Amino acid sequence: MSHRGRTGRPGTNDEVDVTRPAQPLIGRTELVAGLEQTLRTGRSRFVLLSGPPGIGSSTLAEHLARRHDGPVLRATAAEWEAEQPGSLLAQLFPGLPTSNPLATAAELVARLAPSTILVLHDAQFGDLDSLRTLASAQRHHPDAALRVVATSTTGDRRASAEVLDLLPRIATDAPRIPPLDAAQISELAAAQGVALHPSMAERLRRHTLGRPRPAAQLLAELPRATWSQFEPTLPAPASVQALVRESLASCTPSARGFAEATAVLGTDAPVRNVMSLAELDGGPLPLMDEATAAGLVALAPRGLTYVSPPDPMVRAAVLTVLGPARRAALQRRAAELVDDPVRSLRLLVAASPVPDAEVAGRLEALAGERAAGGAWGTAATLLSDASRLTDDPQHQQALITRAVDALIGAGDVFRATALIPEVESIRETPLRDAVLGYLAMVRGRAAEAGSRLRRAWDIVNTDREPETAALICQRYVLDALCRYDGRDLVLWADRAIELAGPNTPTAVEAEAIRGLGLAATGSVTLGQRHYDELTARLRHGAQWQRATMARGWINLITDRVDDARVDFESSMPTAYLGGSARISLWARAWLARVQFLTGEWNEALATVREAMDMQERTGILVTGPLLLWTAAAVHALRGEFAETDEVLLGSATGAGDYQIMRVPSQLARAHVAEARADSDGVLRALYPLTRPSPSTSTDEPGHWPWQDMYAHALVLLGRLDEADEFLVPHEKLAAKRGHTSMRARLTAARGRLHGARGDVGAASAAFDEALELISGLPLRYDQARINFSYGQTLRRLRRRARADVVLSAARDGFAAMGATTYVERCDRELKAGGVHRTRPEPTADALTPQEESVTRLVARGLSNKEVAAELFLSSKTVQYHLTRVYAKLGIRSRAELAARNNPGLPQQD
Repeated sequence: MSHRGRTGRPGTNDEVDVTRPAQPLIGRTELVAGLEQTLRTGRSRFVLLSGPPGIGSSTLAEHLARRHDGPVLRATAAEWEAEQPGSLLAQLFPGLPTSNPLATAAELVARLAPSTILVLHDAQFGDLDSLRTLASAQRHHPDAALRVVATSTTGDRRASAEVLDLLPRIATDAPRIPPLDAAQISELAAAQGVALHPSMAERLRRHTLGRPRPAAQLLAELPRATWSQFEPTLPAPASVQALVRESLASCTPSARGFAEATAVLGTDAPVRNVMSLAELDGGPLPLMDEATAAGLVALAPRGLTYVSPPDPMVRAAVLTVLGPARRAALQRRAAELVDDPVRSLRLLVAASPVPDAEVAGRLEALAGERAAGGAWGTAATLLSDASRLTDDPQHQQALITRAVDALIGAGDVFRATALIPEVESIRETPLRDAVLGYLAMVRGRAAEAGSRLRRAWDIVNTDREPETAALICQRYVLDALCRYDGRDLVLWADRAIELAGPNTPTAVEAEAIRGLGLAATGSVTLGQRHYDELTARLRHGAQWQRATMARGWINLITDRVDDARVDFESSMPTAYLGGSARISLWARAWLARVQFLTGEWNEALATVREAMDMQERTGILVTGPLLLWTAAAVHALRGEFAETDEVLLGSATGAGDYQIMRVPSQLARAHVAEARADSDGVLRALYPLTRPSPSTSTDEPGHWPWQDMYAHALVLLGRLDEADEFLVPHEKLAAKRGHTSMRARLTAARGRLHGARGDVGAASAAFDEALELISGLPLRYDQARINFSYGQTLRRLRRRARADVVLSAARDGFAAMGATTYVERCDRELKAGGVHRTRPEPTADALTPQEESVTRLVARGLSNKEVAAELFLSSKTVQYHLTRVYAKLGIRSRAELAARNNPGLPQQD
């Protein structure tokens, strides 16, 4: 038996069609799985699914009902039946006696078929007798396994206070139904055939508060073109519009005026301003009571002196009901009441259906002020507004172009892209080419960016357009940074500062990067001094954020790791006025490197994940490989090679990409190859960095730590003379710069080279020096890595006791970081050294520790060359041990050896 009734209504809960087949619920997978398990426990359950209108509680309840194997009975409460005793249960069990809840409960249980689920929609309107009966049935008849799934809309003032108090008390389970996030809103849109870029998905999420029903309604009601526009004005869904119109009509004229004024003023409007705009006299409290009871106004968290619209959809609906003329009149008056100049001007924009040169000029001037403080996001909105109110077509085009430039500066590439068709359609100007080059740059398109910037510089007249010329120079500064060309960076920064003049936004941005160019050309001390002066001058704001991030970069380069951490963490937030997501991404990428080097690998992966989410939201791709470099290293060192391969795929770059993308991608592959004991792979990954490139600064110590990895790989492959020749210039440069960590890494590589040549004293001296250098720095990964190389070298030189000590220290360091690949290697080395090995009585066919290590690696499928690299032996020595193993075990082939060590494998020659 089933009673469908009305399964939802606009403004209360979701409208559901129980005849439709069940569909997967977006963003509810874990919640559904947990509730299904709850309903299968065999005990009585009262599951209360409550939430604001449109959150999806009724849809969720029906999803559970459809997936239930047993009978389902449905009922829907109605406001006008709430005072009728037993009206809700009468829908489920016609004729059920209602003498008292206890007797009715007994009769209900007698009629209940096994495994039945009762679905109650709009339970906030349920009658008390029905709900009390269900509670009594649970308490007095636990063996009946009564299962109830009830939905309730929170904040509905029409519901009885007694019912609202009773529902949570009788519920055995009341899970929170979370709103959808931006990614889930995108998924919802895709299911309706609408593609939303992340910025638009976030805009729709904010407008609907993440509630699926109104989001789905707007996606269906609005033209598809809406979703590709720049900052479209989103209305309320038709269902919300109808309810708001009804609520406004039911209010007294004064309360309606109060609600309309609140909608015009927006969030956190002072009550005095609302009363003034609505031209109301007397005390506001009765009006506030009436407007809030009607669901048109909400008290702001700041207290009784501030009010807000309940949500953006209600605000949009009220503004629509006002009509264009009345709304514009109120907006013009409201612009005089608000203190925030941005808010005031945007009210005037909303009230201006035709061009207004005076307002456009004020918008442009304010945009310049905001840009001076680095508030690029706000500046972009003001410039876009100014373009709409401008008559002059050429000036309008310039404003749109500048708005795109500001959006890219703020790191909002997707919103910038929405304006690109307008920019590309206008006549070519130096500004247009510079902006399009800037966009190509943050997308990582080096060739396009270079071409656009060259064209912009070729056609600009520096005498007539010094500001545009300075902007082009500043974009070249960023381009030089991405090419990692320190000389070019400083050159273009100085040009930008000269053309723009001191303390202008363009000059400050150039200054914020110039110090990195100094560092990349070896003038690190000058770079540090530059940033100390600049951050002291700026002190706060988005420009300070840029300079602080760059100072952190230099601190990391110069081994001031703790200072670098503070700077990166300080420059990560984007809550500054217009704080840049682009700068935040750089800060997160380098913070992840700090966390990797100091052994905080869980934190490093968390930082990378957060940054990759931000990258997906913003469309800034140039930082991707830098972020994934750290992730690849951690996963590889932890032996998580499936994740490693996925990361390497995402970090792949090509010859046309920027150097700042290619280098970390190459380093990521080298890390992975080293973790797999693939020395050939290390050389292949790093070979491009060995090619002479006068225009880049990748050889400067501390910038990109690749040189020691390359040298170690050469030694492990027996290419000793090449390793010696390679190390010399890098050792000299590290000594000249006084770079501690790079000297330590290169000295360890030199120690390994001495060891490979059999010079025990020189090898020990080099490794001891390397450990002394690194001991004063919080670089736990490097310390463990140097100890491992030292121990491996000592073991080969038959200094087993000393090797045991050093390898144990390496093992402890790697184990603390979760570097399982190296923990296993340390264990193999320690076992092969045999110092702490319990030695059985030797027999003629017993394998030595070294033979056991060779056996295990060959059985895993490694070639002699790979085994040699792993155990730091020559290929001939590996073959010698392998021959002895075959003789002792009475086998003839690698396949037999593999089958013997892996019994599940078939044996074959």
